[in-house]
Amino acid sequence: MITLKDIDKYYASGFSRTYVLRNINLEVQEGEFISIMGPSGSGKSTLLNIIGMLEEPSSGEYYFLDKPVHKIKEKERTQLHKSFIGFVFQSYHLIDELTVYENIETPLLYQDVKSSDRKAKVADILDKFNIVGKKDLFPTQLSGGQQQLVGIARAVVASPKLILADEPTGNLNSRQGEEIMELFQRLNQEGTTIIQVTHSEKNATYGSRVIDLLDGSVVKA
Repeated sequence: MITLKDIDKYYASGFSRTYVLRNINLEVQEGEFISIMGPSGSGKSTLLNIIGMLEEPSSGEYYFLDKPVHKIKEKERTQLHKSFIGFVFQSYHLIDELTVYENIETPLLYQDVKSSDRKAKVADILDKFNIVGKKDLFPTQLSGGQQQLVGIARAVVASPKLILADEPTGNLNSRQGEEIMELFQRLNQEGTTIIQVTHSEKNATYGSRVIDLLDGSVVKA
């Protein structure tokens, strides 16, 4: 599903380069549940953003479902992202002007899902996440944990082939965190590929493989 070949990410200043990622080579098969771990500053979120097509690598090759992401135009990359990837951000990235219902509905609009199906899918997700009572509220009216739940609900509502999650339980209490990890496990068992960035050894046990990063390089895959 995913092939990364010799991926570097660096920032140039003057004659020097500051590397965030260096020589990343990685294969991800469809249906895997992978945890990316490593200390702060090791490049975990940057790697996730490159896989999610939110950032471009400085060099190297990236293939997603056999498409050469490093060669295609931005419009096509955006379409790939919207069609196949659900992203759970550490800082929520909800749209403040939209209600909870409208935020969750957004990926379905991108995919031209018809109105009756959208209503059914959003209603199902609101119920699954126990946030039916919050559907008409705006993100600023929610706690951090509630915003995180809405962000996760939005990521899974369109049944993406790939879910990318950056510290998905970081703002949740332990019970909510366990419920989310169990939900991810169920989705994975149903065929969804999941890649999460986590500091939690416990969350990592839900996956099938751990990739350890250190100073921008893979030390274990």
